[in-house]
Amino acid sequence: MVSEIFDADAWRPVPGFELSDITYHRAVSVGAVRIAFNRPEVRNAFRPPTLAELRDAFTRARDDVDVAAIIFTGAGTEAFCSGGDQRIRGDDGYIGDDEVAEQGVGRLDVGDLHVQIRRLPKPVVAMVAGYAIGGGHVLHVCCDLTIAADNACFGQTGPRVGSWDGGFGASLLRDLVGTKKAKEFWLLCRQYDAEEAQEMGLCNAVFPVDELERETVAWCREMLALSPFALRLVKASFNAHEDGYAGIQQLAHDANLLFYGSEEAREGRESFKEKRPPDFSKFPRRP
Repeated sequence: MVSEIFDADAWRPVPGFELSDITYHRAVSVGAVRIAFNRPEVRNAFRPPTLAELRDAFTRARDDVDVAAIIFTGAGTEAFCSGGDQRIRGDDGYIGDDEVAEQGVGRLDVGDLHVQIRRLPKPVVAMVAGYAIGGGHVLHVCCDLTIAADNACFGQTGPRVGSWDGGFGASLLRDLVGTKKAKEFWLLCRQYDAEEAQEMGLCNAVFPVDELERETVAWCREMLALSPFALRLVKASFNAHEDGYAGIQQLAHDANLLFYGSEEAREGRESFKEKRPPDFSKFPRRP
């Protein structure tokens, strides 16, 4: 049985980027990065340091102009992510090992990662082998695409452990699978295999475990052949519908960034720098 979906020959680490709870690799032959949970001993459950490293990793991927797509996955084949590490859950969140934890204060900041994934202007592809459960399930739902192995298992466990997610974990799930089915996830805490997930629209494709990474990279390669700014606006357009004013703001900001490259915008900028009135008469008032 396959125990790992990582092809070491296809990826290289980034020098100087020291990590403990996750791994970060650049693809050798395609403009993609691979960000992976690296806590297989607890089915890739996350803790506060894990989330801090993930935020840094996604920021690095966003700022790297050679990166066009991000693959988000987990070490091994047993789990993508099983959610928050219940062993360190306190009364006010998860207890880390930083100055906040030393004061006896917990953290519940995975929601920041949800927003970061959705606002990142590049496609994020969840590559799921094994369990995507609880908070791990919400993370794959927040990604733009989900490619699953045939051993993948999806579900919510919150009410079993005294927890729930009324944000993206409910609203986006409802948009994907419908209200009744989404309530089934949360009210019954059932688990669903890869075939069932694909049938309900929860994942895009299913492949054998030993083909998962190769096929996921192939999907990324297809996107790399497309207009990067068009993909950015496609992602923002979906967020505009799903995220209300925040989504509209993102789409408007991206549209403004596109406008910056136009002759009309340049005229406004250069006239200010040259201390003269702008001449917009040469630009058509388009119908």
